[in-house]
Amino acid sequence: MSDVDAEFSNVLATAAAAAALWIAACCGSAQGQTGEANAIGSTDLGARGGPVARPSSGPKQDDAAATFEFSASAGFASDYIYRGTTMTDHKPVVGAALEAAFGQFYASGTMANVKLPTQPAAEIAMGGGVRPSLGSIDFDLNWTYYAYPGETPGSPGINYWETLARADTKLGEALRVAGGFAYSPNYSNTGAWSKYTAFGLGIDLPRNVLPQNVTASLNGAAGYFWFGNQSAELGGFPLPAYLNWHAGVTFTRKPFNLDLRYYDTNLSKEDCFVFTGDPNAVPGGRINPVTNPDGLMSRWCSATFVAKFWFEFQ
Repeated sequence: MSDVDAEFSNVLATAAAAAALWIAACCGSAQGQTGEANAIGSTDLGARGGPVARPSSGPKQDDAAATFEFSASAGFASDYIYRGTTMTDHKPVVGAALEAAFGQFYASGTMANVKLPTQPAAEIAMGGGVRPSLGSIDFDLNWTYYAYPGETPGSPGINYWETLARADTKLGEALRVAGGFAYSPNYSNTGAWSKYTAFGLGIDLPRNVLPQNVTASLNGAAGYFWFGNQSAELGGFPLPAYLNWHAGVTFTRKPFNLDLRYYDTNLSKEDCFVFTGDPNAVPGGRINPVTNPDGLMSRWCSATFVAKFWFEFQ
């Protein structure tokens, strides 16, 4: 990591800690929100799962009793964007998810098609965690393992695991804020650790301007992704750090959901190739003798508009 990236990551870590303390200090004594408000107003901070990726809604404050709940969802999208980069070569994706919760504890799994350099048949995510609440603040502390079965024989594989912590609270009647931090010791089996921090906002639209039984929210988030050095076999240099952001609108008429969203990053096309290994990258870009000696360029990190539809049953 360069000195600039190191300094920037330290600033972000400090900002994340300050934001968490600010949320706890200003909002911790408020009453818990309803589950519906949490589900509508939360902001996605970079969850995997393709068309069924969605922000988790923390339990209501009065739901501390251990009760068993089960939910399932399935859907499709015009693209699968994860932290600003496509997982399907800007092609459509279908996916499904299951979740079982007992009180504050839960286990979940998702499956989605992907199109990646190692040519896996799908992405399967399995994990679990706990969602406690403190006043009006909903927390989510989880661990997830990402598996990519059917990869090209002889490839090193890209399976890995990640831990994530996020806090989410509502301010006033319509505004919701969220912040999160994720860490993996071996991102995509490259040998490099990864850290990701993000902040998001969600605003519930007034019900009187929407059709009956329809709710909607405007929401968006920005995040920063940075990495340690890859293994010597992969060059020993760090993956390029980058900013990513998204903004859009989500409509819900239970059990159906429609999301229209814009995504982008600040990665150059050359650094996008270094980060993704896009097999369809083209020459003609800026040459870096260490990280990109052929000057290959990828469009996998470019600005993208995504339409996503899914349904969910509980």
